[in-house]
This record gives sequence, C-alpha cells and structure tokens, in this order.
Amino acid sequence: LAENNYTTPTPIQVEAIPLAMAGHDLLGGAQTGTGKTAAFALPILARLDVSQKVPQALVLAPTRELAAQAAAEISNLSRYAPVRPVVLCGGVPIGPQMKALKNRSAAVVVGTPGRILDHLQRGTLRLGSVRYLVLDEADRMLDMGFAPDVGRILSHTPDSRQTALFSATMPGAIAGIV
Repeated sequence: LAENNYTTPTPIQVEAIPLAMAGHDLLGGAQTGTGKTAAFALPILARLDVSQKVPQALVLAPTRELAAQAAAEISNLSRYAPVRPVVLCGGVPIGPQMKALKNRSAAVVVGTPGRILDHLQRGTLRLGSVRYLVLDEADRMLDMGFAPDVGRILSHTPDSRQTALFSATMPGAIAGIV
C-alpha cells in the first residue's frame, strides 16, 4: 500500500473494507476514481487461501477494458503475494485463457459475463469454490443488458458466497440481482 501511495483511505474504502473483512454482502456506490477496486480487492486478497488452486473470487465487469483495469489493480495490490488474477474476456483468443486456467492458480478470476459463460459451458471454469463475488460497475452491467447472464453465472456459485456490488450510481434494480 505504501508503494502505491495509499496513506489515507477514501470514503468508499473506509465504509466497505471493514464490512467486507467481516464477511458482509455490500452495495457500494462511489464515483469513478474513488478507490472502489481497492475497496473490494484488499479484503479479497487478505482472505484468500493461497494453498487452494481453485477460483475463490470472481469479479465481473461489463467490458474487456474495465476487466483489464480491475485485474491490473488486483495484480498491483498483490505483487508480493502469490496471487495473479486470470482475465477472461471476449475479443481475444480463448486458448491462452484456457491454458491459464489449467496451468496456474486461478484464485482470482476477472472477466466479462459472456466469456465467463463460455468457459462455464466448455467446462474450463468451475465456480463451486467461489467465496467472493464482485459485480464491478453493476449499474453499467444492468444498462448493457447483462442481468440474465449474471443470473446464469450466479447459479454456478455457492449460495454461501459473499457478494459485493460496486457502482458509480446505484439504481434500485441493482439490489435485485443478489
């Protein structure tokens, strides 16, 4: 954190991190650039069991660019830990993604709904061990019509998972997803 010049937590981090560390589900609303990714990533990274080589955290984002940004921030925050997120997004070949899922620890998976569903259908991704689910930019995911896909993905995760929805705006429909 010090290397990233994180000296004072932002309001979303002050509110979200203690609740996430205590295992509560969250609805977090804060504008872009206020530290939402760290607000969900730091508790996940602190609570991962790195001895398990199965997906424990799933972060869904509406676009490949947002998924890449979230994965980059998670990688940055975990640079001294044995955690490297696997990014699963459309618009790029699926072969390297399948290889990454097979050949390295995939404790944290970050991706877009369409490609996550593609991996679920192929059997190259199993979400039965997911303990943490994050919908990043949940408002945009609803605007872009991903709700049915998100529902299908959620059906592959345990009911006992911790769920966090983060968004720049918080329409009432977001709470209905979980």
